[in-house]
Amino acid sequence: MRNIPINFRRFAIFLGVFILILLVIEFNSRLDELNQLNSQREEVRIAATEAMQTEMSLQTQVAYASSTEAVEKWARTEGHYIQEGDQPVIPVGQPGSEPVVVDTPTPMPTPMQNWQEWWNLFFGK
Repeated sequence: MRNIPINFRRFAIFLGVFILILLVIEFNSRLDELNQLNSQREEVRIAATEAMQTEMSLQTQVAYASSTEAVEKWARTEGHYIQEGDQPVIPVGQPGSEPVVVDTPTPMPTPMQNWQEWWNLFFGK
């Protein structure tokens, strides 16, 4: 058997290069994790901003709904209430005239897909 002399200097260089490669791989994985966490942080920040804007909008709607102006508007339009001094108007048709007929549009049938037609042919409804 041959004796292979161990060169400690060469062994130390190979060991150093190996440790350096491991450190670069670890550093790369940590950078990747940092990028993922930053993107998640941005998504959460956007969701929180949207939630705050929604809350402010809802608070504004609640403030308007509890105001006197909103109550009066609802009472006159949807509640059909009147205030003192108002003269209610009830529309009446002219005698002898025909009532207005409003044509309702007929819905268009939606075409069935091929598989639905075959299903109905074999299995019925």
